[in-house]
Amino acid sequence: MTDPIITIDHVNHYFGKGKLRKQILFEVTAEVAPGEVVIMTGPSGSGKTTLLTLIGALRSTQEGSMRVLGEELLKAPSRDLVELRRNIGYIFQAHNLLGSLTAKQNVMMALEVHPFNKHEQQDMAEAMLTAVGLSDHINYYPDEMSGGQKQRVAIARALVSNPKLVLADEPTAALDKKSGRDVVEIMRRLAKEKGSAVLLVTHDNRILDVADRLINMEDGRLTSYQIDQSPLAQEAGIAG
Repeated sequence: MTDPIITIDHVNHYFGKGKLRKQILFEVTAEVAPGEVVIMTGPSGSGKTTLLTLIGALRSTQEGSMRVLGEELLKAPSRDLVELRRNIGYIFQAHNLLGSLTAKQNVMMALEVHPFNKHEQQDMAEAMLTAVGLSDHINYYPDEMSGGQKQRVAIARALVSNPKLVLADEPTAALDKKSGRDVVEIMRRLAKEKGSAVLLVTHDNRILDVADRLINMEDGRLTSYQIDQSPLAQEAGIAG
């Protein structure tokens, strides 16, 4: 049996110190398998984004075990966390594009730490921008694009290197129904064809059906962990 891409075991997380210390996550335990698309729902402020940043090694794991791509993140050296991040595609609500670079150049930045030559980087960036519906905006700068178009550039940047893990926080928030559907289908294809895993946080009920499983976060706790034996889940070898 293939090892999970994410294994979370009794993770707690706190913000603040002393009397101001507040617990945000409570005994969170979960797994995500290769080839699996998991959508996490829940009210604002319930801890979803905090959990996503812990999985992505963007925050330090404080208590419990957090294994991602075979690496234990609790007390992991910073150099190991940096190396791990290279295998993760991040899509967050703030697109964080560089205004001085075109859409293509922004996407190519994600390939600089990978062994591709400049010509390959250009071809891959253009192909991914075309896949997210931006073939006519490849050489546009961020201030020449709408919010939805900039979000699609950020999505292309996250997916262009075929990462082993994709972490997405409200990736369709700035997109219309068709664009949102297109980008989550690209993520699902990546999971299915490459054996990657996708963990996606959303309030967008229009895309819930692309998930193999839905999990729900409320008040810092995972209140459900549902197995959906859809055809896609079965093809990915996910057992209940």
